[in-house]
Amino acid sequence: MLTIDALKEYGANTDEGLKRCFGNEGFYLKLVKSAPGEASFDKLFEAIEANDLDAGFEAAHALKGVLSNLSLDSLSEPVKEITELLRNKTDADYSPYIAKIKEKHAELKKICED
Repeated sequence: MLTIDALKEYGANTDEGLKRCFGNEGFYLKLVKSAPGEASFDKLFEAIEANDLDAGFEAAHALKGVLSNLSLDSLSEPVKEITELLRNKTDADYSPYIAKIKEKHAELKKICED
C-alpha cells in the first residue's frame, strides 16, 4: 500500500518530497503513484537494448528529473549514474544499471499497486 512509511522503507526521502509538494501528502502520493507508469522507463530499456545512447540519455534524463523531484532516491540514484554515463557516451556494460533500475522500478510499482 502506498503510504509515507512504505516509501521511507523503500528508500525515498519523503520529507524532501513532501517539501517539494508544499506539504500536501495527497498530492505527493498521487505524483509518486504515477511515477512507475512513466513511458521513459520503457524508452530507456529499449534504447539500451538497441545500443542507442542518445535515445537512452534522453529517457534517462527525463526519468532523473521526475524521480529526483519526488525524492525517490533508491531509484533515482542508479538513474543518475546511467544518465551521466550516457551523457558522455561512455562505452560501458549498462546491464548492471538497467538491472538495478528494473529492480527498484518493480519494487515501486508493487508499493503503488498494493
